[in-house]
Amino acid sequence: MYEAYALGALDAPERAALEAHLATGCATCAKAVAEARWLVSQLVYLAPEVSPSDMLKGRLLQTVRSEAKSSAGSAAAGVPYWLSAVIAALLLITVYSAWNAHQAKEELRASNERLTAHIQQERTVAQQKLAALEEQMAVMKRENAILIDPDSVKITLMPQKIEVPPLVAMCGPKGIVLTGQKVPMPAGDRVLQLWLIPKAPGAKPMPSMAVRPDENGWIRMVVTHAPASLGEIKALAITEEPASGSPQPTSAIRWVGAMS
Repeated sequence: MYEAYALGALDAPERAALEAHLATGCATCAKAVAEARWLVSQLVYLAPEVSPSDMLKGRLLQTVRSEAKSSAGSAAAGVPYWLSAVIAALLLITVYSAWNAHQAKEELRASNERLTAHIQQERTVAQQKLAALEEQMAVMKRENAILIDPDSVKITLMPQKIEVPPLVAMCGPKGIVLTGQKVPMPAGDRVLQLWLIPKAPGAKPMPSMAVRPDENGWIRMVVTHAPASLGEIKALAITEEPASGSPQPTSAIRWVGAMS
Protein backbone atom coordinates (compact mmCIF):
# COMPACT_ATOMS: atom_id res chain seq x y z
CA MET A 1 0.00 0.00 0.00
CA TYR A 2 3.07 2.30 0.19
CA GLU A 3 2.96 3.54 -3.43
CA ALA A 4 -0.80 3.93 -3.43
CA TYR A 5 -0.48 5.95 -0.23
CA ALA A 6 2.26 8.11 -1.81
CA LEU A 7 0.02 8.74 -4.84
CA GLY A 8 -2.95 9.60 -2.62
CA ALA A 9 -4.91 6.77 -4.20
CA LEU A 10 -5.99 4.97 -1.00
CA ASP A 11 -9.54 5.07 0.23
CA ALA A 12 -10.12 6.82 3.53
CA PRO A 13 -10.25 3.64 5.72
CA GLU A 14 -7.07 2.26 4.16
CA ARG A 15 -5.27 5.56 4.51
CA ALA A 16 -6.31 5.91 8.15
CA ALA A 17 -5.14 2.36 8.94
CA LEU A 18 -1.72 2.95 7.34
CA GLU A 19 -1.25 6.31 9.05
CA ALA A 20 -2.19 4.74 12.38
CA HIS A 21 0.43 2.05 11.83
CA LEU A 22 3.04 4.63 10.89
CA ALA A 23 2.22 6.50 14.08
CA THR A 24 3.43 3.48 16.08
CA GLY A 25 6.97 4.24 14.86
CA CYS A 26 7.47 1.28 12.53
CA ALA A 27 10.86 2.02 10.93
CA THR A 28 10.43 -0.47 8.09
CA CYS A 29 7.10 0.99 6.93
CA ALA A 30 8.30 4.57 7.42
CA LYS A 31 11.30 3.87 5.16
CA ALA A 32 9.10 2.14 2.57
CA VAL A 33 6.69 5.11 2.48
CA ALA A 34 9.60 7.53 2.06
CA GLU A 35 10.96 5.48 -0.86
CA ALA A 36 7.48 5.33 -2.45
CA ARG A 37 7.12 9.10 -2.19
CA TRP A 38 10.52 9.60 -3.83
CA LEU A 39 9.59 7.22 -6.66
CA VAL A 40 6.27 8.97 -7.26
CA SER A 41 7.99 12.38 -7.29
CA GLN A 42 10.40 11.15 -9.96
CA LEU A 43 7.51 10.06 -12.20
CA VAL A 44 6.57 13.70 -12.60
CA TYR A 45 9.74 14.35 -14.63
CA LEU A 46 9.01 11.44 -16.97
CA ALA A 47 5.83 12.99 -18.26
CA PRO A 48 6.06 15.18 -21.42
CA GLU A 49 4.59 18.65 -21.46
CA VAL A 50 1.19 17.62 -22.74
CA SER A 51 -2.31 17.78 -21.44
CA PRO A 52 -3.98 14.34 -21.57
CA SER A 53 -7.66 14.32 -22.32
CA ASP A 54 -10.18 14.10 -19.48
CA MET A 55 -11.13 10.62 -20.70
CA LEU A 56 -7.51 9.43 -20.39
CA LYS A 57 -7.17 10.96 -16.92
CA GLY A 58 -10.32 9.19 -15.77
CA ARG A 59 -9.17 5.85 -17.10
CA LEU A 60 -5.73 6.23 -15.51
CA LEU A 61 -7.13 7.07 -12.07
CA GLN A 62 -9.66 4.25 -12.32
CA THR A 63 -6.83 1.79 -13.12
CA VAL A 64 -4.71 3.08 -10.23
CA ARG A 65 -7.54 2.75 -7.72
CA SER A 66 -8.47 -0.70 -8.96
CA GLU A 67 -4.89 -1.98 -8.81
CA ALA A 68 -4.32 -0.37 -5.42
CA LYS A 69 -7.32 -2.19 -3.98
CA SER A 70 -6.25 -5.54 -5.45
CA SER A 71 -2.74 -5.13 -4.04
CA ALA A 72 -3.96 -4.04 -0.56
CA GLY A 73 -2.84 -6.31 2.21
CA SER A 74 0.19 -7.58 0.30
CA ALA A 75 3.74 -6.38 0.89
CA ALA A 76 5.35 -7.93 -2.13
CA ALA A 77 8.79 -6.64 -3.01
CA GLY A 78 9.58 -4.75 -6.23
CA VAL A 79 7.38 -2.44 -8.32
CA PRO A 80 3.62 -3.25 -8.04
CA TYR A 81 1.63 -4.07 -11.19
CA TRP A 82 -0.44 -0.93 -10.97
CA LEU A 83 2.71 1.22 -10.91
CA SER A 84 3.91 -0.52 -14.07
CA ALA A 85 0.59 0.42 -15.67
CA VAL A 86 1.18 4.06 -14.71
CA ILE A 87 4.66 4.05 -16.22
CA ALA A 88 3.37 2.35 -19.38
CA ALA A 89 0.66 4.98 -19.70
CA LEU A 90 3.21 7.78 -19.34
CA LEU A 91 5.44 6.17 -21.96
CA LEU A 92 2.43 5.89 -24.26
CA ILE A 93 1.71 9.58 -23.84
CA THR A 94 5.39 10.40 -24.53
CA VAL A 95 5.43 8.35 -27.76
CA TYR A 96 2.14 9.87 -28.90
CA SER A 97 3.42 13.40 -28.23
CA ALA A 98 6.67 12.70 -30.09
CA TRP A 99 4.71 11.35 -33.06
CA ASN A 100 2.48 14.43 -33.07
CA ALA A 101 5.55 16.68 -32.94
CA HIS A 102 7.10 14.78 -35.87
CA GLN A 103 3.88 15.08 -37.89
CA ALA A 104 3.66 18.80 -37.15
CA LYS A 105 7.29 19.24 -38.21
CA GLU A 106 6.71 17.36 -41.48
CA GLU A 107 3.58 19.39 -42.23
CA LEU A 108 5.47 22.63 -41.56
CA ARG A 109 8.33 21.52 -43.83
CA ALA A 110 5.90 20.56 -46.62
CA SER A 111 4.06 23.86 -46.21
CA ASN A 112 7.35 25.79 -46.43
CA GLU A 113 8.32 23.87 -49.57
CA ARG A 114 4.96 24.62 -51.20
CA LEU A 115 5.25 28.29 -50.26
CA THR A 116 8.81 28.49 -51.59
CA ALA A 117 7.79 26.82 -54.87
CA HIS A 118 4.82 29.18 -55.23
CA ILE A 119 6.98 32.25 -54.57
CA GLN A 120 9.57 31.00 -57.10
CA GLN A 121 6.87 30.39 -59.69
CA GLU A 122 5.39 33.85 -59.14
CA ARG A 123 8.86 35.37 -59.37
CA THR A 124 9.57 33.54 -62.63
CA VAL A 125 6.26 34.68 -64.13
CA ALA A 126 6.94 38.25 -63.02
CA GLN A 127 10.44 38.15 -64.51
CA GLN A 128 9.06 36.82 -67.80
CA LYS A 129 6.43 39.56 -67.92
CA LEU A 130 9.06 42.18 -67.11
CA ALA A 131 11.39 40.86 -69.82
CA ALA A 132 8.54 40.87 -72.37
CA LEU A 133 7.60 44.41 -71.37
CA GLU A 134 11.21 45.58 -71.62
CA GLU A 135 11.50 43.99 -75.08
CA GLN A 136 8.26 45.63 -76.17
CA MET A 137 9.47 49.01 -74.94
CA ALA A 138 12.79 48.51 -76.74
CA VAL A 139 10.95 47.73 -79.99
CA MET A 140 8.74 50.79 -79.56
CA LYS A 141 11.82 52.91 -78.92
CA ARG A 142 13.52 51.62 -82.10
CA GLU A 143 10.29 52.08 -84.07
CA ASN A 144 9.91 55.66 -82.87
CA ALA A 145 13.54 56.40 -83.76
CA ILE A 146 12.90 55.22 -87.34
CA LEU A 147 9.62 57.12 -87.70
CA ILE A 148 11.00 60.48 -86.50
CA ASP A 149 14.30 60.17 -88.37
CA PRO A 150 14.32 62.97 -91.01
CA ASP A 151 16.26 60.68 -93.35
CA SER A 152 13.44 58.06 -93.35
CA VAL A 153 11.26 57.95 -96.47
CA LYS A 154 7.71 56.69 -96.89
CA ILE A 155 7.15 53.79 -99.31
CA THR A 156 3.76 52.46 -100.39
CA LEU A 157 3.78 48.78 -101.29
CA MET A 158 1.02 48.13 -103.80
CA PRO A 159 -0.70 44.71 -103.93
CA GLN A 160 -0.84 42.47 -106.98
CA LYS A 161 -4.58 41.96 -106.35
CA ILE A 162 -6.79 45.03 -106.48
CA GLU A 163 -9.08 43.85 -103.64
CA VAL A 164 -6.14 43.70 -101.20
CA PRO A 165 -5.17 46.95 -99.41
CA PRO A 166 -1.63 48.38 -99.80
CA LEU A 167 1.09 48.35 -97.11
CA VAL A 168 3.05 51.37 -95.89
CA ALA A 169 6.73 51.41 -94.90
CA MET A 170 8.98 54.06 -93.39
CA CYS A 171 12.52 53.24 -94.49
CA GLY A 172 15.68 54.99 -93.33
CA PRO A 173 19.27 54.48 -92.10
CA LYS A 174 17.99 53.28 -88.68
CA GLY A 175 15.72 50.60 -90.12
CA ILE A 176 12.28 49.90 -91.56
CA VAL A 177 8.79 50.08 -90.04
CA LEU A 178 6.16 48.36 -92.19
CA THR A 179 2.45 48.36 -91.33
CA GLY A 180 -0.75 47.11 -92.93
CA GLN A 181 -4.41 46.45 -92.12
CA LYS A 182 -7.06 44.08 -93.40
CA VAL A 183 -4.28 41.86 -94.71
CA PRO A 184 -5.50 38.40 -95.84
CA MET A 185 -4.24 35.55 -93.67
CA PRO A 186 -1.64 33.32 -95.43
CA ALA A 187 -2.63 29.69 -95.99
CA GLY A 188 -1.81 27.19 -93.26
CA ASP A 189 1.16 28.26 -91.15
CA ARG A 190 2.82 30.29 -93.90
CA VAL A 191 4.09 33.83 -93.28
CA LEU A 192 4.53 37.12 -95.09
CA GLN A 193 8.25 37.83 -95.63
CA LEU A 194 9.86 41.17 -96.46
CA TRP A 195 12.54 41.37 -99.17
CA LEU A 196 15.01 44.13 -100.02
CA ILE A 197 15.49 44.24 -103.80
CA PRO A 198 19.02 45.50 -104.78
CA LYS A 199 19.66 47.84 -107.70
CA ALA A 200 22.65 45.84 -108.94
CA PRO A 201 21.76 43.75 -112.00
CA GLY A 202 21.50 40.05 -111.17
CA ALA A 203 21.73 40.63 -107.40
CA LYS A 204 19.52 38.36 -105.34
CA PRO A 205 16.75 39.71 -103.08
CA MET A 206 17.90 40.09 -99.45
CA PRO A 207 15.61 38.35 -96.92
CA SER A 208 14.28 40.26 -93.94
CA MET A 209 11.56 39.72 -91.30
CA ALA A 210 8.59 37.40 -91.61
CA VAL A 211 5.26 37.82 -89.77
CA ARG A 212 1.65 36.66 -89.78
CA PRO A 213 -1.28 39.09 -89.54
CA ASP A 214 -3.16 39.09 -86.24
CA GLU A 215 -6.81 38.03 -85.99
CA ASN A 216 -7.88 41.51 -87.18
CA GLY A 217 -5.63 41.46 -90.26
CA TRP A 218 -3.01 43.86 -88.85
CA ILE A 219 0.72 43.43 -89.52
CA ARG A 220 3.64 45.42 -88.11
CA MET A 221 7.34 44.86 -88.82
CA VAL A 222 10.17 46.73 -87.13
CA VAL A 223 13.46 45.98 -88.91
CA THR A 224 16.52 47.44 -87.18
CA HIS A 225 19.17 45.78 -89.36
CA ALA A 226 18.65 47.80 -92.55
CA PRO A 227 21.44 47.61 -95.18
CA ALA A 228 24.42 49.90 -94.81
CA SER A 229 23.39 51.99 -97.84
CA LEU A 230 19.75 52.42 -98.76
CA GLY A 231 20.96 53.89 -102.01
CA GLU A 232 21.73 50.34 -103.12
CA ILE A 233 18.07 49.25 -102.65
CA LYS A 234 15.55 49.90 -105.41
CA ALA A 235 12.39 48.34 -103.90
CA LEU A 236 10.72 46.50 -101.03
CA ALA A 237 8.64 43.40 -101.70
CA ILE A 238 6.46 40.93 -99.77
CA THR A 239 6.01 37.24 -100.61
CA GLU A 240 4.27 34.33 -98.88
CA GLU A 241 6.82 31.84 -97.48
CA PRO A 242 7.02 28.76 -95.19
CA ALA A 243 6.61 29.28 -91.44
CA SER A 244 10.33 29.68 -90.69
CA GLY A 245 10.92 32.04 -93.59
CA SER A 246 13.10 31.44 -96.65
CA PRO A 247 16.58 32.50 -97.83
CA GLN A 248 15.17 33.04 -101.33
CA PRO A 249 11.60 33.81 -102.50
CA THR A 250 9.57 30.68 -103.21
CA SER A 251 6.37 32.40 -104.39
CA ALA A 252 5.23 35.32 -106.51
CA ILE A 253 5.44 38.86 -105.14
CA ARG A 254 2.22 39.92 -103.36
CA TRP A 255 3.21 43.56 -102.57
CA VAL A 256 5.99 45.72 -103.99
CA GLY A 257 7.03 49.36 -103.57
CA ALA A 258 9.86 51.31 -105.23
CA MET A 259 12.32 53.41 -103.23
CA SER A 260 11.93 57.06 -104.10
